[in-house]
Amino acid sequence: MNPPTPFVRPLRWTALGLVAWFSVLALPAQDASPLYTQRAPSRDGIGKIYYGREIAHFMSHEGAAWLDRPERDAEEKPELMIKGLGLRAGQIVADIGCGTGYFTWRLAREVGERGVVYGVEIQSEMLQLLDTKMRERGALNVVGVLGTPQMPNLPEAVDVVLMVDVYHELSHPAEMMEAICARLKTGGRLVFVEYRGEDPSVPIKPLHKMTEAQIKKEMADLPLEYVETVHTLPTQHMVVFRRKGRAR
Repeated sequence: MNPPTPFVRPLRWTALGLVAWFSVLALPAQDASPLYTQRAPSRDGIGKIYYGREIAHFMSHEGAAWLDRPERDAEEKPELMIKGLGLRAGQIVADIGCGTGYFTWRLAREVGERGVVYGVEIQSEMLQLLDTKMRERGALNVVGVLGTPQMPNLPEAVDVVLMVDVYHELSHPAEMMEAICARLKTGGRLVFVEYRGEDPSVPIKPLHKMTEAQIKKEMADLPLEYVETVHTLPTQHMVVFRRKGRAR
């Protein structure tokens, strides 16, 4: 594999952004998946129902400072999560909904200079923040990718896909997960990190938490097999799947 360009430059984001925008304009008015239904939105949701769950609002780039709040290390124990992933040097990882790169630079450190981490966002403003943060960290094996709500736009197959507190906010989970599975190597891992919906003591709004059972339900028809759920984090769980066979 050729080494990646150190980072997607803002000019390229502009070009990718136009492609993404016209792609959205070209979509049909109705969602393609029959699994979606619509109702009046709740305060924290978009009114779109998927497997009985209302999809939550996603975070705008205007709230990006919350992603890098000083107390986050103590609250979430990111190094414990990274250790639990068991990444290896040279692996290719996708950080979907990477935000400002709070986990991205840690992933980049684990896979080393022979590895690649694709930081995927649907907001070009987030990618600009990611660029700044990765330069500060010297994480030159990170490549920013502008996705769409339906597609991660990953340029190659990956060994690991990580989504930290992101999945519950995907506006098109059926389309996005099918596209992700198509870019996940056979035997590759898909890891959801979500606030534990089973635990009422976790101080997060209900729509921004997910139970293990709900995640398993929504992955059941995809070419994935459940591996394990890791409960070592303070308020979140890591639900791990492995890619099997070919995409459906």
